[in-house]
Amino acid sequence: MDRVTFKETLSDFFDAVFSVNAPLLKTLRLLFLNPGKLFREYLSGKRKTYYKPVAFFIIITVVHILIRNLIEFDALENVKVQKREGYDTTLTVAAGKFMFQNVNNFLFVFVGTMALMLKMFFYKRYFLAEYVAVSFYMVAAYTIIGTFNAFFMKFVDNSIQYLAIIAMLIYYCLALVSYFKKPAFWIIVKGFFSYVFATILYMIIAYGISFLIVWSRS
Repeated sequence: MDRVTFKETLSDFFDAVFSVNAPLLKTLRLLFLNPGKLFREYLSGKRKTYYKPVAFFIIITVVHILIRNLIEFDALENVKVQKREGYDTTLTVAAGKFMFQNVNNFLFVFVGTMALMLKMFFYKRYFLAEYVAVSFYMVAAYTIIGTFNAFFMKFVDNSIQYLAIIAMLIYYCLALVSYFKKPAFWIIVKGFFSYVFATILYMIIAYGISFLIVWSRS
């Protein structure tokens, strides 16, 4: 089986906007209907059959940002901040607001933490570089789910802030079952913990970066 290298994965950045003839719709369809097939076939060398993971991730992210701006969705609109004198002007709160406002800019961090946790929990299956490719697809799926969640919060019920995270957890576990084609119970258990730890690490790193940016501007 051909192995994906870090060089191949990172080289996707250079042709992300030029791969206009790649089968985007086929990649999108399999991402939700049969993600395991998409991951396995891409990693086995069928690179021209599907849209490259980094290019796919970038396109989905751009579309998500455009839609959010079009419907004027504000992620902070319903975030409750404790109000005490001087509290909501501290660096910690300002950093949290910055992180929420720029959450799309930190999705690359989520790709990294997800790949790292996949390698830790399923270390015998694939190399880290291959999990990076899979994680780009997975986070793209998370972005799509987040886009629908933005519509739901904007036009249906704006009190459900974490629906996308829960939906992504379910998708993530089912995608891993489809990917590894092994007994579902242990895949789901390890998938659950890998997703939780990846999300926590992602939030910590994203918040840390946000804090440093806000601190440097103060």
